[in-house]
Amino acid sequence: MSFSTCPIAIVNAPVERVWHLLAEPSAYALWWDARTRSILPPGPAQPGQLILADTNPPVRGWQIRITVQAVTPEKHVLDLLTRLPLGITVHNHITCTPLDQQHTRLNFG
Repeated sequence: MSFSTCPIAIVNAPVERVWHLLAEPSAYALWWDARTRSILPPGPAQPGQLILADTNPPVRGWQIRITVQAVTPEKHVLDLLTRLPLGITVHNHITCTPLDQQHTRLNFG
C-alpha cells in the first residue's frame, strides 16, 4: 500500500536560511524530533550521504536511516530516501521557493 501527500508551509524566513537548515544535515538537530547519530560523509547534503538518527520519547530508540538521493542547490531542492521502523519508507522531495525577501514556501512531498 502506498500513500502520497504534499504538505506546504509558509516560513517566515528568507529562502537562504531555510535552505541552510535543510542542506546541512548537522543542523537537523535544530528542528527535528530525533537525535542525529552520524552523518557519513560529514558536511553539506550530497548524493549518497547517509544520516543515521534515533527518535526521541515517547518512542525512544527507533532508528531513522536517511540517504540523500539528490541535491539541487540552485533550485533549493533536496531528495531524500527515509527508512523508518515497521518497514515504512518515505521518498522526500523537498523544495524551497522564495515568496519575497522574508518568506519561503516549503513543499514536502
